[in-house]
Amino acid sequence: MSAARTTGFTDIDIQHWSLRYLPPWARPYGRLARWDRPIGIWLLMYPCWWSAALGTGPEWGRLVGWMALFFIGALAMRGAGCTWNDIVDRKVDAQVERTKGRPLPAGEVTLRNAMIWMVLQSLVGVAILFKLNKTAGGIALLSLVLVVIYPTMKRFTYWPQVVLGLAFNWGALVGYAAVTGTISWAALALYVGGVAWTLVYDTIYAMQDQRDDAVIGVGSTARRFAEAPRRWLTLFAVLAVLAWVLAGWLAGLGPYYFAGVAAISLHFAWQIAFLKPGDPADCLMRFKSNNWLGLLLTAAVIAGHL
Repeated sequence: MSAARTTGFTDIDIQHWSLRYLPPWARPYGRLARWDRPIGIWLLMYPCWWSAALGTGPEWGRLVGWMALFFIGALAMRGAGCTWNDIVDRKVDAQVERTKGRPLPAGEVTLRNAMIWMVLQSLVGVAILFKLNKTAGGIALLSLVLVVIYPTMKRFTYWPQVVLGLAFNWGALVGYAAVTGTISWAALALYVGGVAWTLVYDTIYAMQDQRDDAVIGVGSTARRFAEAPRRWLTLFAVLAVLAWVLAGWLAGLGPYYFAGVAAISLHFAWQIAFLKPGDPADCLMRFKSNNWLGLLLTAAVIAGHL
């Protein structure tokens, strides 16, 4: 994709390695997998890291191995999920300014080849499944229901971000089950907090498309809360923090964990207080800043075992 074609799309980094160094024929496939926008990989991966760290405790060597495995899984499954999303949404994407240049509506990839690419990425996820115990593998497979239905939710509800949150934070259950063979109340609390966190960051992300979404008649929490966005974002942020505090208490984590959650509270406050809902560039910047929030919680869980 040329620089001239991408400069009008606020969420595409034309300097990204996948748009500069991949062979021209491969670049549309990298964009289908969103390699040029890696924030989604991190947001999918962090819940796995939180719960793996919660379950392994101070066994640092073991934790590093699990973190590497979950990174590969997040890379593959986020790419497969985005490709599936673009397949389902190709006609809607063609009507939205930010997304009409994506490979399918732009005609850079055929529907058949997009399907093949999705399957290939999914096979990597299947290989990861064989590294998990039966409990974790079964839990991971259940997430496929959410992945399949998510792209259709915007057609029926103003709350598609809830389904996204349920899917994107599933790793908070898988990670803990992978390292312990069980599910704990603390892991469930991490999961609930992650769902609330997703409602914050993806509502902010969806603010970029409010006008186009209204024209074509699809829903989002950004449209649902347009009259009072900060009030609702604050509610979800508070729910996330409370759930994460509960997770730390249930797991018996130390004071460093709670100090990390306090820093996360400040990050939420910064996002919400200074958000400019009508400025797509500002919304994108604050959305991307959640990479740091996810990393903060990972560090907090690890530090909580010290």
